[in-house]
Amino acid sequence: MTADSHIRSLAKALSWRIVATLTTSVIAYLVTGSLDAAALIGGIEFVLKFVIYYLHERAWQVVPNRASTPIDQT
Repeated sequence: MTADSHIRSLAKALSWRIVATLTTSVIAYLVTGSLDAAALIGGIEFVLKFVIYYLHERAWQVVPNRASTPIDQT
């Protein structure tokens, strides 16, 4: 298995952020009853978690993939 490129990591982060931000915004609207509050919460959440997710993805690129090493059968 090869490592994801920076572009692929960004694309994965973006697609996930869209789904997760829509979920957060709907919940925020249901709790507050305010579209303005829901949009503000969703916007802040989108930016912060996009960056955090990307950094998390890139950090995992330095962790060795143990699944590709043979298992000792003894």
